Amino acid sequence: MYKIGVIGDKDSVLGFKAVGLSVFPVTRSQEAEEILHKLAEEQYAVIYITEQIAKDIISSIDSYKDKRFPAIIPIPGNQGSLGIGMECIKKSVERAVGADILFKE
Repeated sequence: MYKIGVIGDKDSVLGFKAVGLSVFPVTRSQEAEEILHKLAEEQYAVIYITEQIAKDIISSIDSYKDKRFPAIIPIPGNQGSLGIGMECIKKSVERAVGADILFKE
């Protein structure tokens, strides 16, 4: 059975524990990177990661973008959004469709 995990600062991720997700509070980006690789090996299907942590390990996150699992989804932390999650959605849609159909100006 596949699992769902959440990586981020303690204040941002502890609420996810209440709904049954696996929570991994981190303080350093190196620690987050190690946990990300560990969760990928343990067959987590979805890994949510706060944008504040994701911005420091974007190359590690990108290494999984062409793989079926895990789906790594940046989410806003308790400090607010950095726009990384929305940018990832935009890139994914552009890659799938071939054009920017969401954010045309």
